[in-house]
Amino acid sequence: MARRIVLDTNAVVSALRSRRGSSATLLIQVGTGRFELCLSVALLFEYESALKDPESGITVPRQAIEDILDYLAATAHLQEIFFLWRPALRDPADDHVLEVAVAAGCDVIVTYNRRDFRGADRFGIRILTPPEFLLELEDQGR
Repeated sequence: MARRIVLDTNAVVSALRSRRGSSATLLIQVGTGRFELCLSVALLFEYESALKDPESGITVPRQAIEDILDYLAATAHLQEIFFLWRPALRDPADDHVLEVAVAAGCDVIVTYNRRDFRGADRFGIRILTPPEFLLELEDQGR
């Protein structure tokens, strides 16, 4: 079974800002079987809001953003949340990301905001940046 992960919104935004970065490489690999992306409805709506924000720095056409969101919704494991772990993190706005990870049995949250996820380790979840997670995927493939 593929490793289950949650991509924090900042990694998805980063992927659409630059096609050459680690986040873009991860986003391209969604649905390939190298890992399984887990989402909740709330997290998908957060992606949408962030990606369509005029101040996000994203220059991708709106229709392409819609297509990407549709693809993520179609290929990801959509996790319903039946319990809340709030408050569990320093930033309450990130608790729903942790809830998806816990409910879906993920072992990794991929984010650029490590500090905001301090305490996730008590749920058995590691916090990795996109480059760190890519490195782990490469090591697994060897």
